[in-house]
Amino acid sequence: MYSIKQVVEMLDIPSVTLRAWENRYQAVTPERTESGYRLYSQENIEDLRWLKEQTEKQGISISHAVRLLRARKEKPIEDLHAGAGGTPQEAFEKMKQQIYTALLEFQGERANALIDFGFSMYGYEAMFHQVLVPVLVKVGDAWEEGTATVAQEHYMTHMVSNRFYQFFHVFPVHAHLPKVLAFCPEGEHHQVGLLLFSLFLRKNGAEVIYLGANTPEEGVMAMLENQNRIGAICLSLTCKDLLPYCEGLIKRLSVACPGVRFILGGNGFEGAEFSSTEAVAIINEPAERWQDRFDYLFTGIKSRP
Repeated sequence: MYSIKQVVEMLDIPSVTLRAWENRYQAVTPERTESGYRLYSQENIEDLRWLKEQTEKQGISISHAVRLLRARKEKPIEDLHAGAGGTPQEAFEKMKQQIYTALLEFQGERANALIDFGFSMYGYEAMFHQVLVPVLVKVGDAWEEGTATVAQEHYMTHMVSNRFYQFFHVFPVHAHLPKVLAFCPEGEHHQVGLLLFSLFLRKNGAEVIYLGANTPEEGVMAMLENQNRIGAICLSLTCKDLLPYCEGLIKRLSVACPGVRFILGGNGFEGAEFSSTEAVAIINEPAERWQDRFDYLFTGIKSRP
């Protein structure tokens, strides 16, 4: 057992922070001596060390870190690692199926517990790319095939998307980078790729104004009148029938935001051609190449005065 002074010295966590974590978030529950002094077990020490790593290195809030810790300790996916020697891909597949089933049955609490557990085990990037995005794709396919109702599709998409949105507020914004406007044009309802790329931009310090799917043009134009630091506009398109409209939209946005750079993604832009005078970059690389593109593109993008 360790005193609070020993814990402070061991973990380099100020005593005031330690008490706040205990009182406000019930991060750990130390034992007490007859005189009321705290005594921390080795398990308490390991939990606090893990929480510190999540808040300092992963950049998540202490309240979120405590939820992850509880999910990790409760292990809601009892059979996740069933069978020695299972591959990570097999574990991801099991988790994806369990989350999908829970959402399909409107079991929101269980789905969130499973997702929290996944974050604690694999980190947010692996969870997003290996589990949550495939869940959203599976939901969309089920709706198109008629095996999921509209209510189920809306509920499942909303629940998973909310987990994406939570991370928008985790990463710091770098003032020297321009603001980025991200949306899908009117008529385009698939936003998973845009959501992932926007989260990637936030991780790199770019402030992202995320408008989401099926965004009317007049609303975008009205918003641009009041925004003066937008240096890049991200557009996502999967429906190729909308390409002619998007080409015209890009020209109109170029007039509304002189000097802005466009970053385009999605199968709908395959084969699109733009004049050499238009500042357009089409992102068609896998996610692991996004960092190289970001470093190249954002070095030359300036904030609008």
